[in-house]
Amino acid sequence: MSTSVNAGSRLDRLPIGPFHRRIMLLIGIGMFFDGFDIYIAGTVLGVTLKTGFSTLSENAAFISATFVGMMLGSFATGFLGDRYGRRFTYQFNLLLFGIASLAAAFAPNMMFLIVCRFFMGVGLGAENVVGYSTMTEFVPARTRGKWLGFTAVCVVTGLPAALLVASVVVPVFGWRAMFVLGGVGALIVWYMRKSLPESPRWLEAVGRTAEAEALMQAIEKEAAQGQPLPAPAAAATVPASPDLGTLFTPPLLSRMIVGAVCLITINTLLYGFVTWLPVFFIKQGLSIATSFGYSLLMALGAPIGSAIGALTADRWGRKPTIIGASLISVVLGIIYPLISDPFLLPAVGFALTVPIYVLVALLFGIYIPELFPTEVRLRASGIVNTLGRGATIVTPFLVVTLFEARGVAGVMALMIGLLIVQIITVWGLGIEPRHRSLEELKKDETAPALVKQVT
Repeated sequence: MSTSVNAGSRLDRLPIGPFHRRIMLLIGIGMFFDGFDIYIAGTVLGVTLKTGFSTLSENAAFISATFVGMMLGSFATGFLGDRYGRRFTYQFNLLLFGIASLAAAFAPNMMFLIVCRFFMGVGLGAENVVGYSTMTEFVPARTRGKWLGFTAVCVVTGLPAALLVASVVVPVFGWRAMFVLGGVGALIVWYMRKSLPESPRWLEAVGRTAEAEALMQAIEKEAAQGQPLPAPAAAATVPASPDLGTLFTPPLLSRMIVGAVCLITINTLLYGFVTWLPVFFIKQGLSIATSFGYSLLMALGAPIGSAIGALTADRWGRKPTIIGASLISVVLGIIYPLISDPFLLPAVGFALTVPIYVLVALLFGIYIPELFPTEVRLRASGIVNTLGRGATIVTPFLVVTLFEARGVAGVMALMIGLLIVQIITVWGLGIEPRHRSLEELKKDETAPALVKQVT
């Protein structure tokens, strides 16, 4: 059996078919419960606060524990995934947050719940890194943006799903039932995903070429369905070092900067604004039911925004879409605190949520995993995700301070400032991966935007 597998080009020439849909289903379902568990915070904390189980500062500690866990999970899974493979890491993290979620359902006090949330965060942070990166390595370059974007749709659908389920379940069974649903769902998916294959790109990158060739032949047989396949492109000739130090030297250093800035920004938008919406509404005098209703309406912008990102990334390009969605978010972020009308408030909030989740799809799902070569993809993604999560550990406390001092306007001022920094960084340092193979992206492509047009 030949051991010169050329896995990247052979995967890129495959027609989209049952194989890709199976991979998407198995990864996407796990990512859905990842999103469901992340967004449980917004549905649970308002109730625990209202019933006296928690205080506002304990809620902030709960969210910070999530970030600490996600930060450590993101960092660890990068090294584990590049060392032991994608398959090992996505199964381990799913099992971890499934078990921790079930334990959280039986928390006798808020401190125990915060500890459980930390371990849930470890699993959630790992799933986010390895899920998107694994999908990146299977999907052909010509449609990579769409498929990765729809993976992000699976994640963010957890937001309206969590709010909708909470509006039905919490009044009858209490907030603990939300953790039961998330944990049981995660464990079911863990069992289903035992059949998910390893990444042939990773196997080839670490020298396990015989395994990569055998797996590629099986994938090609399933994908071809008896039809002849087009010839693959020549193997990439640009080498990529697996050494960690290459991430902090050109050309990857600029990509690390882009990744870190983008993930700090989007994490702060999500966990400094979106997940706090039910708490904001309750503190402003709305009932729990009205708060959930407003939040659910705004949350419908999550899958819509992510779907828009998925459908436009391959057509418009990554950089124009990121910059455009950021600019729209800035404008709506300025308007939102000025709205007090009970009908306009959720409508403008919905309009603001859409571009935020366009960014979620582009940054988490598509752009960041594309920036780095296979040899260091999970470590690089893990490190920039760690910086994003780490920077937002203090966000809940900052949000509480800003909200108590300036209301929603103070919170939005922080978000707008970060969006402006993101626009400048992506425009000046970002690369354009649209319709390009992962192997081709190993080349140095860090010329300043002033002298280089978007591909």
